[in-house]
Amino acid sequence: MQPKIKLTLGELLVRATTQLVQSPTARLDAEVLIAFVCHLSREQLITLDRSTITDQQQYDLEQLVLRRQQGEPIAYLTGKREFYALELAVNEATLIPRPETELLVELVLEKIPKSNTGLPVTIVDLGTGSGAIALAIAKQRPDCRLIATDNSKAALQVATENAKHHAIKNIEFRHGHWFEILTKRSAHIIVSNPPYVAAGDDHLSRGDVRYEPGTALVAGFDGLDDIKLISKNAKDYLLPGGLLMLEHGAGQGQQVHALLLAAGADHIVCHQDLAGLDRVSTCTFSEK
Repeated sequence: MQPKIKLTLGELLVRATTQLVQSPTARLDAEVLIAFVCHLSREQLITLDRSTITDQQQYDLEQLVLRRQQGEPIAYLTGKREFYALELAVNEATLIPRPETELLVELVLEKIPKSNTGLPVTIVDLGTGSGAIALAIAKQRPDCRLIATDNSKAALQVATENAKHHAIKNIEFRHGHWFEILTKRSAHIIVSNPPYVAAGDDHLSRGDVRYEPGTALVAGFDGLDDIKLISKNAKDYLLPGGLLMLEHGAGQGQQVHALLLAAGADHIVCHQDLAGLDRVSTCTFSEK
């Protein structure tokens, strides 16, 4: 455990950045890992760059750098990830929340007044994982009622702990597969970031994705199995005039539009993320 050389924070930062050169975010990775091990903010690393750390901390850092060199995600190494200004616990049972998914939250919030004087709006988050989407919405709209579902008990445990940590109480977690644990005609909005990666996609063997749960990523040979299921069944669980909002792959906008159209949806709109890529499709279902 005894490090051979006692290094300052500044020297450790330089060394870790060099060791992580294969990462496109090497400097950031090094800063996050050192801050995590030393219980410091990234800003403090600058002002304390000539300070030294304990032998145990230096050893722990070396182990984390080795794991990061092998490709393990930073979020799993630190056990946390920020999403919509919430620091969330994550682990190998959950996907790592990504910035582009914040678009889904923004679109939901646009539809709900900050002060709701009527009956509470019920929002269902299908496949909640760490709870990122549901918790972000629940935090911003405390008058709403959130129901977050997942087929993974391990993921729901993480989501439940995240809700407790942030004292978010207007959310209910349910264990089950997609719609099987919901009451028909009960939701004003259904939102989901379902699996949408095609089996055999090259991205599954690259970067952080290699470590994330495959069941939360892959949806059949074309990546559309779960989106097909949700599109087909959503209208039975939405109240009249209710909204369905789905995240999907950047190249799936037209296919998702066709699936929603075939399911009887109208007012279908595909929204682009900050990179200008198709990311979220929204629609309603008319009463017939």
